[in-house]
Amino acid sequence: MREAVFVKLNGDKWKEIESYVNFDQAKNPDTLAEYYIQLTDDLSFARTQYPKSNVTNYLNSIASKLHHSIYINKKEKSSRILTFWTKELPLVVYNMRKELLIALIVFSIAVLIGVISAKNDATFTRLILGDSYVDMTLKNIEKGDPTGVYSSMSRGFMFAYITVNNIRVAFAAFALGLFFSIGSGFILLQNGIMLGAFQYFFHQKGLLIASFLSIWIHGTVEISIIIIAGGAGIALGNSYLYPGTLPRLESFKKGAVNGIKVIIGLIPFFILAGFLESFVTRYSNWHWSIKLSIILASLFLIIYYFGILPLKSHRKLHATANHTSKTERL
Repeated sequence: MREAVFVKLNGDKWKEIESYVNFDQAKNPDTLAEYYIQLTDDLSFARTQYPKSNVTNYLNSIASKLHHSIYINKKEKSSRILTFWTKELPLVVYNMRKELLIALIVFSIAVLIGVISAKNDATFTRLILGDSYVDMTLKNIEKGDPTGVYSSMSRGFMFAYITVNNIRVAFAAFALGLFFSIGSGFILLQNGIMLGAFQYFFHQKGLLIASFLSIWIHGTVEISIIIIAGGAGIALGNSYLYPGTLPRLESFKKGAVNGIKVIIGLIPFFILAGFLESFVTRYSNWHWSIKLSIILASLFLIIYYFGILPLKSHRKLHATANHTSKTERL
């Protein structure tokens, strides 16, 4: 194999490994080991085919850093959890940004389908939400408490039930990505259509704003969880369908590991959504400004952690890598 072809086939992989090693974060032992095996294989090939090449020297320098990182990583335990939440997970989310955008678009289209269907078919809302739920909500509206369903259970039981249900839905949205990403898309469509029909139902009753200010206290986080988990599922399916330069199985393993990291990263948000729905949403008589403040605070949290922080982490990673490369050339 000619050297230029060798570099073209593997260049992106080497840059990814170099960036990971140079970035100031706790390193995943499994990732380090995987990268070390891949790189030493390429280095062995380069030493045989191009012994005096700059490529061989380049790979040797990265391999040395990898070996050092593996050794250092054995000592790194206390800050592992913190760096996972502040550095490692945001980078994983950044690398999934396209899939997350697709998930958001699919969910938004589904909401629109739900609204249009409920508007044009009087039976659609009952079909999607169920007769018992619609009848119960109509009774609550007559009593002057449209969102009374959220105060119908004890706080503790509701918190446990809602949190477990959120985990179930999010995990399904991720795991069904195994079916070539289509399964995740189905979960997003299903939940989006339900949301659209649900909100239009309150609009028909002249209660859109009142329901919005109550439901989205917890819904901001809850819906975001579903979309993000769906995006992780799409990324899982794509890792098998579009492996890039990696062997298909290796690409799939990497996609699965990154997806599981995202689901683990959603755990605090599962708990937050369950807490808000069980302990806060039930107070429908709170002033609208308090409700809106909670909604906006939740929205900012989601946008910052899953949007702004990943972008900042990515820029920091590349700035560090570029600085290291310039220093080495000097």
